[in-house]
Amino acid sequence: MLEILRVTFPFFALVLCGYAAARLRLLPLEAIPGLNGFVLFFALPCMLFRFGSGTPIAQLLDAGVFFTYLFCALVVVGFSIAISLNARIRWNDASLGALVAAFPNTGFMGVPLLVALLGAQAVGTAIVTIVVDLVITSSLCVALSRMDAAGEHGAAVAARKALVGVLRNPMPWAISLGAAFSFWSLELLGPVAKTVDLLADAASPVALFTIGAVLARSAMLAHEQEGEPLRVADYLPIALVKLVLHPLLVLLVGLTAMQLGVQITALALQVMVLVAALPSASNVSLLAERLGADNGRIARIILVTTAAAFLTFSGAVAFFKI
Repeated sequence: MLEILRVTFPFFALVLCGYAAARLRLLPLEAIPGLNGFVLFFALPCMLFRFGSGTPIAQLLDAGVFFTYLFCALVVVGFSIAISLNARIRWNDASLGALVAAFPNTGFMGVPLLVALLGAQAVGTAIVTIVVDLVITSSLCVALSRMDAAGEHGAAVAARKALVGVLRNPMPWAISLGAAFSFWSLELLGPVAKTVDLLADAASPVALFTIGAVLARSAMLAHEQEGEPLRVADYLPIALVKLVLHPLLVLLVGLTAMQLGVQITALALQVMVLVAALPSASNVSLLAERLGADNGRIARIILVTTAAAFLTFSGAVAFFKI
C-alpha cells in the first residue's frame, strides 16, 4: 500500500497545491478560467493526441469496453437522479449531480495517473471511457437538466446545445486525430512533433494544479451565494455513488460480460474500474455555473470525491495488487 501511495501522492498533492494557491489568492480567481482554457484547448488535446497516435487502433475501437462502460454510466446517471429528485432538487440540479456521479476526472487526472501505475498499455481503454463520458454521458445529463422547462422545449434545445458543446470540445477531435495517425501509421514533422510534446508534457502538472484551483474557486463563489445552507444529505450520497457504487458496478458488470463471452481483457477491466474510482470531473462545476444549477452542491460533491479518492482510489489500486 505504501508503494501505491508513493505513486498517487504527488498527483493529489498537486491538486492540493492548486487549491491552496486559489484559497490564499496567490492565484487570482480571474486567472483560473484562463488556466483551465490552456489545459482544455492546448495541453490536454496534445497529450491525448500523443497517446492516441501511439496506441494500437484495436484498443481505441474496443466495442466491449465501450458498451460495458456506457451501460454502467447510464445506470449511475439514472440511479443518481432517482435518489436526488425532491421538492428542492429539481431536474437541473439532479442531472448535474448525476453527471458528477458518472463522469470521472479521467482527462485531467486519470490518464497520467493510470500511465504512472500501469504503463502506456492502459491508455487505449482510458481513451474509450473519455469518449463515452464526453459524447454521451455529458450530453444526456445536459439535456435532462432542461426537463424543468420541458413545456418550453427546453430539453430539445439543451440536446442541440449539448451536441454543439461536444463538437466544440477539442478532446474528442484530438482523440480522433490520434486514432487516424495510429491507423495509417503517420508521424508529425519534427518541429511540430516537438511542439506537441512540449504541450503534452505540460498537461499533467498544470491539469492537476488547475483541478485544485477550480475546486477552490467554485467553493468560494458558492459560499458567497445566498440561499439555504447545504445539507449533507444533498451531496454525500452522490459522492458515495461516485467513489463506491460506480467502480463496484463496473467491476460486476465487466466480470459478468466476460463470463458471457464479451471480449474484454483483464487489463481493460482493471482500467475501467480504476477510471470509475477516480474523483468527479472538476469542470462540471463550470458547466453548473453556466446552466444555473446549484454550484455549491456540485462543488461540494467534487471536493469530497477528490479529497476522499486519495484513499479510496489507492484502495482500488491495492485491490488489484498493482
